[in-house]
Amino acid sequence: MKVIIKPNVLKGEVNAPPSKSLSHRAIIAAALAKGQSKIENLIFSQDIKATCDAMQNFGINVNKYNNYIEVLSEGNLRAPARLINCYESGSTLRFLIPFGAMVESAVTFEGRGKLKTRPLTPYFNIFDKQSIRYDYRDSLPLVVDGKLKPGRFEISGGISSQFITGLMFVLPLLDGDSEIIISSPLESKGYIDLTLDVLKNFGIDVENDNHQTYRIKGSQKYRPNDYRVEGDYSQAAFWIVAGLIGDRICLKDLKFDSRQGDKEIVDIAQRMNGALQIEKDNIIVRRSETKGIVIDASQCPDIIPVLTVLAALSEGKTEIINASRLRIKESDRLKAISTELNKLGADVREKDDGLVVYSKKDLEGGEVDGWNDHRIVMSLAIASIRCKNEVTIIGSDAIKKSYPTFFDDFAKLGGDVHAE
Repeated sequence: MKVIIKPNVLKGEVNAPPSKSLSHRAIIAAALAKGQSKIENLIFSQDIKATCDAMQNFGINVNKYNNYIEVLSEGNLRAPARLINCYESGSTLRFLIPFGAMVESAVTFEGRGKLKTRPLTPYFNIFDKQSIRYDYRDSLPLVVDGKLKPGRFEISGGISSQFITGLMFVLPLLDGDSEIIISSPLESKGYIDLTLDVLKNFGIDVENDNHQTYRIKGSQKYRPNDYRVEGDYSQAAFWIVAGLIGDRICLKDLKFDSRQGDKEIVDIAQRMNGALQIEKDNIIVRRSETKGIVIDASQCPDIIPVLTVLAALSEGKTEIINASRLRIKESDRLKAISTELNKLGADVREKDDGLVVYSKKDLEGGEVDGWNDHRIVMSLAIASIRCKNEVTIIGSDAIKKSYPTFFDDFAKLGGDVHAE
């Protein structure tokens, strides 16, 4: 699928979609709680469907409605009758692999696209240490067969925080106490904060020692809860940039005291001289003469592609540093966003662990590829606002992974877009 966008300024009001990160976590926590829970304000993107389906395969009753689910659980997991298909959802896979070591028989995890080869070494190190059997031949499927035991788990802070979250879900259920030791500075702390908040909401206590050690008592029980998912700053970032390079946009349903790491978009935009006004749970953005700065990607990797768009249209030079982990996302996002923005007429130069972006007043337009990556597709769509000619995005249906209504909202704000 491809979309063709005629350049047009966006303006108006839009609701921030619900946080995908919190949606995954709340669904899983509800599935582990004995009783009935309701998770409200959901969008059933491909990733969220993958997590719902996975929990059903583990024997949990998940009833889907228009924008919420009801979860009825007996508080324990059953061995799945069929494999767990995570599709392209890294969160689903990495959060749930430890669940495969909580049931009586072997569990098979499958996926597609780049997920099949995304790194899983931290879990393999744990399995080797605990003599848990697994079968993995440099690509999914992965078969896990064994029982996880409580103890001391040492994990590097420079890898994905998803491994830490996956352990945090299951360690409270074991019959002994555990510790997770972070052996190097922790990146993406905000994602761990989200996990800790959701666990607390569902009755689980984790002692956090300055994000260096997490102490987790065993034999805890999840409590059912009704939970509303807050708006997503990583998706709101697209509309914030759209307002800064276009016209006034009011973003609704964004919790200002959110623990989301991608809330960093607000600070970064303001440091770039962006005009943002915060009113309760709304953010109002106005067109601004933004300026280049140094952006540290270590705590907010998901917003880097769209920030590269903003940098390309900001005065001076922008340096994006500590971004090497972007190379192992749905695409190599450093290469993807630099390659495709340059096709549109930007001046983006790739480094091993970041980007250097030089200012252009406007971009030219043209045909670009979405690299089967939702964040690349949406970033390129936002870049079209400041192009002189129309932009054609090949592979635009990648947005279904996280934000299937993105182009509906784009059109609602005045975008001239049609699909072919």
